[in-house]
Amino acid sequence: MEFLVVYISEAHAFDGASPRGGRDGNPIVEEPITIDERLAVATVCRERLDLSPMTVLIDDMQNTADRAYAGFPDRLYLVGKDGRIAYAGDPGPIGFRPDELEAAVRVELGLPPLPEPEPPAEDEGPAEGDRRRGGGEEPR
Repeated sequence: MEFLVVYISEAHAFDGASPRGGRDGNPIVEEPITIDERLAVATVCRERLDLSPMTVLIDDMQNTADRAYAGFPDRLYLVGKDGRIAYAGDPGPIGFRPDELEAAVRVELGLPPLPEPEPPAEDEGPAEGDRRRGGGEEPR
């Protein structure tokens, strides 16, 4: 299994609709207008986000991959062994559901599903020593 990142048009260019450069250490970048500029910005992105374990691909300047997969601003996909899309997540970051992607990966690999997490224990109220006295005032 291989994980890939496809770098598409810049989501947070300072000359774009949602600039974020300079905040939280994010680089200040312009929307690339040439493939060399896109490569340079993608390289900064790969380094800042430490994506080195993954292969980073770069969309062409006609945004062919973005248009084909509705990738903007970001999205999770799983391509199955047969080359077909086995999982297509909703647009991120709000639509990121890593648990759904993990379940799809497990199906693709023929692994059993993970067990459901245990529900949290019901709150039985405050312990005896935590109860307040009187009309809610702290004891003196």
